[in-house]
Amino acid sequence: MALLEIRDLTKSFGGLMALWDVTFNVHEEEIVGLIGPNGSGKTTLFSTIMGSLRCDRGSIRFLGREITGLTPHQVCQRGIARTFQLTRPFSRMTVAENVIVGRLFGNEPSPGPLQSRREAEEMLVRVGLADKREAPASTLNLIQRKRLELARAMAARPRLLLLDEIMAGLNPAEIKTAVSLVREINDSGVTIIVVEHVMKALLSVSGRVIVLDAGRKIAEGPPSEIVDNPDVIKAYFGKNGHA
Repeated sequence: MALLEIRDLTKSFGGLMALWDVTFNVHEEEIVGLIGPNGSGKTTLFSTIMGSLRCDRGSIRFLGREITGLTPHQVCQRGIARTFQLTRPFSRMTVAENVIVGRLFGNEPSPGPLQSRREAEEMLVRVGLADKREAPASTLNLIQRKRLELARAMAARPRLLLLDEIMAGLNPAEIKTAVSLVREINDSGVTIIVVEHVMKALLSVSGRVIVLDAGRKIAEGPPSEIVDNPDVIKAYFGKNGHA
């Protein structure tokens, strides 16, 4: 049984089809890359899975159970968490408090205050923010905010993690660190779907890649096949395959 099953997922905004009969499976402990040109439907797909957008038709099943139409809180309680391309920390809270809030939305009963604090500090060590735990979230720079976003999502103890451009705006050294962190999270048993425009990093970390264009799935397979797929080349570079 697949961990996540997407069937004929369709979402429109007025006359614009953002997703059109998208179908795929994700299996336990995979890292699946999700790519496509701007406006291809990637973030809409994440938002529909998480319940912040309702699909027009189609089915989303997680661990064999229907989750189509659930609220984001309910989806998170089932075991799915996400990060956002634009980070959204609670700026007046400390870094540690932000992570503790993430724990409250998870799929396991929340522990007491002391245990919650310990778990938050362990997560901050994991993402390299231990020295910032008492700092207001508003004082963090871009890479630190992205790490906090990841720590907060992981605090919910998800089975499936949706990562939305966590490497955008990072320099090469920071990207390398982010790739290592994604692999470490996956090695701990968390399945990951990652949207990323840093193509070299995404292809290196993903075992399988799904490609969207204008809301449709146009390709799926290992990275080595995707980079030479003519439909993918056309979607990114136009009719002749040139930028």
